[in-house]
Amino acid sequence: MNVFRIKLSTNTDRYTWTWLLGLTAFVMISWTRADSGDAGKVARLMEQPTDIDDQMARMESPPKFIRGKRIYQKQCASCHGENGEGVAEEYDEPLYGNRSLKSLTRRIVRTMPEDDPDLCVDEDAVAVSAYVFHSFYSAEARHNMGMAPRIELARLTVPQYQNSVADLLGYLTPSMELKGSKDPSLKASGSGEAGLNAVYFQSKGMNKANKQKLERIDTHIEFDFKEGSPHADIEPDQFAIIWEGALHAEATGHYEFRVSTQNGARLYLNNDPGQARGKLRDDSSVPGQQALIDGWVSSGEMRAMEARLFLLGGRHYPIRLEYFKYLEKTGSIKLEWKPPHGIWQVLNGEVLKTKRPPRTFVVETIFPADDRSLGYERGSSVSWSWFEAVTQAAVKTSSEIVERLPLLAGYKAGDENRASKLKEFLPNLAQLAYRRPLTGDEDLLFRDELLAKAESPEIAVRRGVMLALTSPSFLYAPWNASDSNPDPYHLASRLALFLWDSMPDQELMDAAAKNQLNSREQVLVQVQRMLDHPASKRKMRCFFEHWLEIEERDLQKDSELYPDFDEKLIVDLRRSLNLFIEEVVWSDQSDYRQLLLDDHLILNPFLREYYISQEVSEKGKEPEGNKPMTGFQRVRFPKEQRSGILTHPYLLSAFAYHNNTSPIHRGVFLTRNVVGRALNPPPVAVAFKDSDFPEDITMREKVTQLTSDTACMACHSVINPLGFALENFDAVGRWRTHEKARPVNTLSDYFTEDGERIEVERARDIAEFAAGNEAAHTAFVSQIFQYYVKHPPAAFGPNALQSLRLQFTEEGFSIQKLVMEMAVLAVTFDLETGTQL
Repeated sequence: MNVFRIKLSTNTDRYTWTWLLGLTAFVMISWTRADSGDAGKVARLMEQPTDIDDQMARMESPPKFIRGKRIYQKQCASCHGENGEGVAEEYDEPLYGNRSLKSLTRRIVRTMPEDDPDLCVDEDAVAVSAYVFHSFYSAEARHNMGMAPRIELARLTVPQYQNSVADLLGYLTPSMELKGSKDPSLKASGSGEAGLNAVYFQSKGMNKANKQKLERIDTHIEFDFKEGSPHADIEPDQFAIIWEGALHAEATGHYEFRVSTQNGARLYLNNDPGQARGKLRDDSSVPGQQALIDGWVSSGEMRAMEARLFLLGGRHYPIRLEYFKYLEKTGSIKLEWKPPHGIWQVLNGEVLKTKRPPRTFVVETIFPADDRSLGYERGSSVSWSWFEAVTQAAVKTSSEIVERLPLLAGYKAGDENRASKLKEFLPNLAQLAYRRPLTGDEDLLFRDELLAKAESPEIAVRRGVMLALTSPSFLYAPWNASDSNPDPYHLASRLALFLWDSMPDQELMDAAAKNQLNSREQVLVQVQRMLDHPASKRKMRCFFEHWLEIEERDLQKDSELYPDFDEKLIVDLRRSLNLFIEEVVWSDQSDYRQLLLDDHLILNPFLREYYISQEVSEKGKEPEGNKPMTGFQRVRFPKEQRSGILTHPYLLSAFAYHNNTSPIHRGVFLTRNVVGRALNPPPVAVAFKDSDFPEDITMREKVTQLTSDTACMACHSVINPLGFALENFDAVGRWRTHEKARPVNTLSDYFTEDGERIEVERARDIAEFAAGNEAAHTAFVSQIFQYYVKHPPAAFGPNALQSLRLQFTEEGFSIQKLVMEMAVLAVTFDLETGTQL
């Protein structure tokens, strides 16, 4: 789709501003459209009369429907609005939801009207619930009234933008292996074993790599040669070593690196392979090969050199460490890193691999945060600051491409015939960025006009990159297409964003070109392939960090009360939680219920010593996760003690104060994220101050006093029983039976949404309830759908959520199969007709 007619000019400023002004107009229109969505919904709701005849046709008893409407208008509308839209300063939240008619009836009997629940019971409650359910409460009712959520215009989120740019350049980068090269950094890489390829040399004068003596795999980089040498065949006075391979970065963020040595060393990270480093030159002037840490010149004194680098999570980056000793008395080398949420540690085989990947370009431009007002990140807001960030990122990307142009376009530097290569390179770049074949005009523009009207090929490339990366075809998510029957390239683009938060790979584009995405079965073939990709694992891990609110919590504790609960233990706990989740999710069963019910933790010896006493634990088998379990193993517990993620020490510590437990924080998390019940904002903000209570009373007694007010108990009658059930765990997640020298009381009565009373005494009681509860299943399905698609399930049809929940149940609660079904639904949904292909 041609959104703008762009007039090219040899005047760079004129060209740039013509384009920017056009895009700005488009952006501002999009912004208005996106921001007006909620107001428009309310206006339509207020103007839409209830079609009584249509509703009555679906009722077994029309008089009951009319009776329910009258009671609602008399007793309920003053707080909830005529059509459930809510009333300011009374009940702001719209009266919409996912309860069944039976569940809604029980809720009304038990709680409505709020000031006198006995006023609406028995047949009155049945009539009101029928009217509310069929008029505006249910997804089907809202759909029939034109009030279903719409798929609004949305841009790429920040992670989607970063990953898309990284993969765009990744797809343009040729293989790094150059046949016939004698440079160890360019030779065919190994099998991807743990560690780095290491080549040891005997040096001679200025020739650091004079004679190769040894080649092996080193699983960690921490060597103290003292006055000796690394091998019997190497003289100790002067020698050199090259370590080469891949570094795996699990999380997105800033990484710190440190090289410690009294000798010479250089660290290269995320560079293209160099062809002039085989002799370990004394200068670092190889084009495009700037060292991250350059300590090649040494005085013989021990020094620690540090650097910081932003990396995208879930990816492998090329790493090369060069080291030499020349006549210094002693020799040693140590390579450490500090990942996000981590501590300084020596790089080892858990994150190092022998197979060297190509460079990954990482956009470091700071973008405004994505909107999270609905509980998940979405690209709904388009602001001037976002537009500036997009422009700056495009400029940096164009500079990256121009600097690497010989490699990316496939010609030698200084080649006078490079223009012919660029005639192929630019259209290919644009096609990848647009995720579809170019139109005739677009192909003419990128193949001929840019090069013909630019002062140099490099300027043409810069303009082409800017044009492609600031185009709506690149910046906006493919669910915004309004055309009926989306073409296969739209489907491919949707699928890549859904599973990878990125752009399609070549195999997916080939499937689109061959019309092999035209049926559910064909889409499913690609989904199954793509689900096994590292990018899918990355997105799944990020979902669980979101669902469990891992990124939002500070686990620091009072050092006097918990002296051994330090940064290392927190890092190990996070690793333990991730291993547990991966073990469950990527197993053959992938059973959601195991997340809640399993009676083991995955602990290393350090965690085991901190959390386990021998008389209550039992060593289990090695876990069967996909990642190496070095130092970690299963440890089983009595079922009354541990129950899946609910009692993992990381989460118990996260939802606690620095010096005590917090039944409220734990209870709110369990209510919203596990049991799946909505909570209203507190009517009065009351801060918990431990000093306000006598020292000899328990935390349960403090919370009971704090929340005893009637207004508070509207929500805390649900929150408190769940939080109290975890009081057997202290602020760092260790099991306890006493507090203040008194037995811990965890027993409470918990009333379900349907008004059923159950006894809750242990975390396992909550886990078993959630594992078998329809509302909890619905909440989990809804959260994972919203995180993956960035739109609510109801936008994909009034029955989409319940259909997915039923499939989830029928497939044995398989998380992998749930994601696959979601992918098929989201990808094949026709926005124009509201149906699947």
